[in-house]
Amino acid sequence: MNDIKYDKKRLNEVKTILVTQPKPKDNNTPFHRLAEKYNLKVDFVPFIKIEPVTIKEFRKQKINILNHTAIIFTSRNAVDHFFRISEGMNINIPTDMKYFCISEQTANYLQKYIVIRKRKIFIGTRTIAELILSMKEIMKKFPDEKYLFPCSNITRDTISQFLKNNNCVYSEAIIYNTVPSVLKKLKKVFYDILVFYTPSGIDSLVKNFPDFEQNNTRIAGFGRNTGKAIKENKLKLDIKAPMKDVPSMTRAIELYIKQSNK
Repeated sequence: MNDIKYDKKRLNEVKTILVTQPKPKDNNTPFHRLAEKYNLKVDFVPFIKIEPVTIKEFRKQKINILNHTAIIFTSRNAVDHFFRISEGMNINIPTDMKYFCISEQTANYLQKYIVIRKRKIFIGTRTIAELILSMKEIMKKFPDEKYLFPCSNITRDTISQFLKNNNCVYSEAIIYNTVPSVLKKLKKVFYDILVFYTPSGIDSLVKNFPDFEQNNTRIAGFGRNTGKAIKENKLKLDIKAPMKDVPSMTRAIELYIKQSNK
């Protein structure tokens, strides 16, 4: 049952949605199913892009990968760029290295680079909070781990703060940069709902469209940091996820549409 309270003045009918991420290769995604179910127009436009950190730039950070005994991965981008840099520096990752992955999807993605069944992999359930809970349990068994956190220039502060608060030995390695996309082709942002998954997506909106006025456009934000960025830019967060019993963005949007499109 949907007992979420919405601003009734903004419960206008939803016909169009812009997801600020790359278009999926598969047409059988939750957003595609949502579009079909409610006869919606759903477009995908990435508001941010990934730029790799070069080997030379990485060396300037003076981080020795082999000085660490565990690696924390919060995305597939982090996996790709970590192994790109390792290969570029002719580093062979030891088989006893431990891996902490934010989700099963990210953990499975590791098999692109390693034989999973021979490695120690610990998995969260799609959220930073769950990943940290997993790490807490392991830390009791292995208190002397030395953690490496490969990340972008826009880091997940929660992970670093957790490691710091628990007096862990760790290094934060910037292996790729997250920067705003140039959205010249997107001349107008007139959609009923804009969907954001990262604070950097909001940053891109503001930089590409400095005169953007929200008006009747509803904004959906995934995660606490994204919601915070929306509010800091004096925008209204109409739809948020995850919430209790609402783990996904598409589910949160569907609950909203059930109220707005009556």
